[in-house]
Amino acid sequence: MNTDSPSPVSSRHRPDGGAEFSEAGAWRDVGAGWQKIFGSFRGVGYSIEWHDFLAKREFDWAPSFHPDCVELCLNLDGHGFVEGNGSRAEFAPNTAGFYYRQKEPLAAKRAAGERHQFLTVEFSCPFLAKHLAETKAMLHPVVRAALEGCPCEHVTGSTMRLTTQQLQTIATLRQPPVYAAAQPVWYQCKALELAVTFLVKPEEEFFCTRQQRLAQERVEQVIMLLKQNLAEPPSLEELGKKIGCSHFYLSRIFSAQTGQTITQHLRQLRMERAAELLKARELNVTEVAMEVGYSSLSHFSSAFQETFGCCPGLYPLATTTQKSIATKSRS
Repeated sequence: MNTDSPSPVSSRHRPDGGAEFSEAGAWRDVGAGWQKIFGSFRGVGYSIEWHDFLAKREFDWAPSFHPDCVELCLNLDGHGFVEGNGSRAEFAPNTAGFYYRQKEPLAAKRAAGERHQFLTVEFSCPFLAKHLAETKAMLHPVVRAALEGCPCEHVTGSTMRLTTQQLQTIATLRQPPVYAAAQPVWYQCKALELAVTFLVKPEEEFFCTRQQRLAQERVEQVIMLLKQNLAEPPSLEELGKKIGCSHFYLSRIFSAQTGQTITQHLRQLRMERAAELLKARELNVTEVAMEVGYSSLSHFSSAFQETFGCCPGLYPLATTTQKSIATKSRS
């Protein structure tokens, strides 16, 4: 997939001689790496789009921003920025932020040599004004200025880390859990949920409350990342980089929140997954061991017996009494 140089934004001419904005040209070199999921900016007032591409060179994504648009970016992978009017939003993996393009273009780049995965939701100002009218006083100043048509000192809001629940929302947006006939209503509800979540200015939090919330969110992200690849989980250093804090701090807050080290919790997740696979009876014990990251069958059997009170080969037939004894011995 070639993203060396973005193509100019294409336009379609209206009968009055003006031109309708189209972002298709901005993504032409990305090809299938840009996909519309649902909606229409000029039609229903919002558009949800998925992006997944490798940028061989620095990639200019500013030409994709609609005029008079508040765009929310949910960034899963890759680094980038959006700036204008003296404000700048920096996007790192697993962060979210929004920006408002008025008439004048913004500056926005995606880093070279990286895979970029992100979902955007483009909101037209009339759509937001219609649905968020009752919350106007609580809107972020950038969004409020957009809806009132007033000049704004800044064009971006601060980026924030995505929570586990928000990451799950991104996954459901790509694969909606409803029939096609219900999708227009479902997607509009999701678009409004995201607007309220990210565009409404949160009330001030006490410092200790905020730290507790951030710690819990980081622990949830660690667990999610471990579950994604039990066979070859990220190292502690990699987890720290993905989550955006030092691995020493991450280890400390994880133990404080869960009462386990990350290594201990990884073993618990592996054993829980192994038990599920053995119950399904689709894999033998050796295959299950490898599936959850054990290259040594003896080490796997020992860990499983310590956890469940029986060897893995007998687990589907283990009695309730055996499991109860094992549970009591661990408590």
